Amino acid sequence: MSVRTSPSTGKPYGVLRTCAAWGIPRSSFYAATCPGSRPDDEAPVPPKAKTGPKTELSDSELLSLIRDDLASSPFTGEGHRKVWARLRFRCGIPVSKKRVLRIMREANLLSPHRVPQKPPYEHTGRITTDEPNVMWGTDGAKAFTLQDGWGWIFACVEHWNSECMGHHVTKRGDRFAACEPVAQGIMSEFGSVEAGAARGLSLRIDHGSQYLSNHFQKQIRAWGMAPSFAFLEQPQTGGVVERFFRTLKEQVIYGRVYETLEEVRQAVSAFVDLYNNQWLIEKNGYLSPADARRAYYESEAA
Repeated sequence: MSVRTSPSTGKPYGVLRTCAAWGIPRSSFYAATCPGSRPDDEAPVPPKAKTGPKTELSDSELLSLIRDDLASSPFTGEGHRKVWARLRFRCGIPVSKKRVLRIMREANLLSPHRVPQKPPYEHTGRITTDEPNVMWGTDGAKAFTLQDGWGWIFACVEHWNSECMGHHVTKRGDRFAACEPVAQGIMSEFGSVEAGAARGLSLRIDHGSQYLSNHFQKQIRAWGMAPSFAFLEQPQTGGVVERFFRTLKEQVIYGRVYETLEEVRQAVSAFVDLYNNQWLIEKNGYLSPADARRAYYESEAA
């Protein structure tokens, strides 16, 4: 009807006028006259193209690079973020983080242990600093050996770039041992452990007996440091050193059996050197603590 010619005008009636006269929508007209326009029509559907930037690497080629990266890494249990960071910033491969996660999940390369999700805690404070030597954090952890029994690992960490400033492994975890990594950091950073050598520096500590002792409090004040206590039952306020110890335990302690504390001491010392120079940290722009410090002083000199 729509293609028929009107005897008065000599022109076709048209779809719009015909549908209006019959009281039907034009979509029904086109669905009835155009093949493949209805869902039940068996018309070939073109595959949906992936969105986002295109890459020259296929999934199989990228999986091979991921396996090579995990095999060459000196660390164990790393997730997709560290793999993506090395591929993106060290190798210059333009690949998205979500694609690396998908490929590693499909290839069963992710850790089988997933931490259960908990309700978020509204922690609005900030414990990191914008420049070095504003706040350090120190804490201790325990490790077991077959011959020497339980021992202590103490560490002091810079809140700015998460660098381990000093560490100490000992059998007796008293107030004197707790001072040792702080003294190492002051000596390496300021060149002296004399009175006032670290003046203006804050030290984040918890409420452990070593740190509440009269000796420890007097010693850090003699160095010019101000104690900054973490909140009770809120370990995130000391999260920098807590995160360091989590990494140390995952890389050095868990899954390993040590005969003596000397073996633990050697393993921790080797890890700290590796951590400071090669461990990529997101807040540093995926730079190691040593590289972040070097870049900061180069920018200050410029």
